[in-house]
Amino acid sequence: MPDPSHLRDSTQIELPAETLNGFRDQLEAEFTVTILQDDSTQCRIVGSPVEIKAVSGFLSRHGVALR
Repeated sequence: MPDPSHLRDSTQIELPAETLNGFRDQLEAEFTVTILQDDSTQCRIVGSPVEIKAVSGFLSRHGVALR
């Protein structure tokens, strides 16, 4: 049985909400993802493993460091 934490890591990105300033609309237009804001400081980008990998590459190219 797959490890739940590995599945979660491959289907979502968690980051400070302010990090998406200027990128949110573009992410939602270019990728099939849902952006959830849990509170005023954190947000999650949720999608398929393929989409999350593509979003990760997009964010990296735009200078956003992911952990």
